Amino acid sequence: MLAQVVFIVVYGVSLGMILFMISVGLAVTMGVMRIVNMAHGAFAATGAYLMTALMTKWGLGLGVAVPTATIIVALISVGIERLFYRPIYQRGELDHVLLTIGLVFLSIAMLTQLFGPDPIPASLPFWLNTNVTLGPVQLQVYRLVVIVVGAIIMLALWTLLNRTMFGVRLRAAVDNNGMAQAVGINVRQVYTAAFALGAGLAAFGGAVGYGLMPPEPTYAFKYLVLILFVVGLAGEGKIMECGAIAVIIGIIDTAARFYIPTTGSYLVYVLAVAWMLYLSRGVFYAR
Repeated sequence: MLAQVVFIVVYGVSLGMILFMISVGLAVTMGVMRIVNMAHGAFAATGAYLMTALMTKWGLGLGVAVPTATIIVALISVGIERLFYRPIYQRGELDHVLLTIGLVFLSIAMLTQLFGPDPIPASLPFWLNTNVTLGPVQLQVYRLVVIVVGAIIMLALWTLLNRTMFGVRLRAAVDNNGMAQAVGINVRQVYTAAFALGAGLAAFGGAVGYGLMPPEPTYAFKYLVLILFVVGLAGEGKIMECGAIAVIIGIIDTAARFYIPTTGSYLVYVLAVAWMLYLSRGVFYAR
């Protein structure tokens, strides 16, 4: 029993950390620009594909391929934000959904054309694919590394948004757009930087999590519901809450698949829908 609990917790937390790294970018952009970005998962898929291509075709190591893929996606997102997103900032949610769903279909077509229609199986480096003994159970090193990386990203992002001038400008642009411009803040640049940050986080999460969520053309649709659950239950712009919800979802999903293999994969969706119906503003705003 103890071995099962340790296994479920560690593997569930590792899955949750990947969901957090992908979802928190959407939480940031929705909290800043009020954009219902259904195409957020496409940035994660692109990051995962680029990372695998850099490793297999260019021979780069994992430690170089992951940040390189993240930077490339963040730079690409700057052009996408200016071309597609900036014209609809003042439009309604329906326009946001229609445009970003269209971008998802474009990403599926592009990724299929470039990398083929089949998922790319994960090929972890030897040192990540080994096991270590933790108490009564053996655990994959990759899972433990994911947990550590996710925790570092969580603390770094919280520090960036709450303890730096970028975070001050970002909150000013969100709270009072007109006053922020009046005091000399370039709101457009802040929005672009926030969007690039969100896309980069998604790409980083997709690249780091390729061992659990292998890249495939329909990646953006496949994990969209889980991403929206994390953001919807945590609340827009909430970093620590987003991490807590992602970890809870990861543990529930892992436990359900472990104990109920045939139908366990659906349990997390049922519970998340029920919880969202019960609450009006997210888990951390329950009355």
